[in-house]
Amino acid sequence: MSEAITTNSTEKLTADLKAVRTDLEDIARSIADVAGEKAAGVRARVEAKLKDVKVRLEDIETIMVDKTRACARATDDFVHDNPWKAVGVASLIGLALGVLIGRR
Repeated sequence: MSEAITTNSTEKLTADLKAVRTDLEDIARSIADVAGEKAAGVRARVEAKLKDVKVRLEDIETIMVDKTRACARATDDFVHDNPWKAVGVASLIGLALGVLIGRR
């Protein structure tokens, strides 16, 4: 179950990163419509930065997916190895949230 939640979160993060990349590409295209020597220089710098952002986003996506999967595996292993500890921790978290919500 935790892996399904992790997968959904990772998919949402990936979709958000792709949306940012698409927005940057749209900005680069709109700058391309501007004429002039200075605009050409700006356009070249924006395109270079866009390529850099694409590479970085892909790296971040890969790292996030790997770390998320490793965390899900570690959590799953812990819960299977120590079920009563997991129940105790979940109970304490629920109690703490209940106290905090009850004070408001």
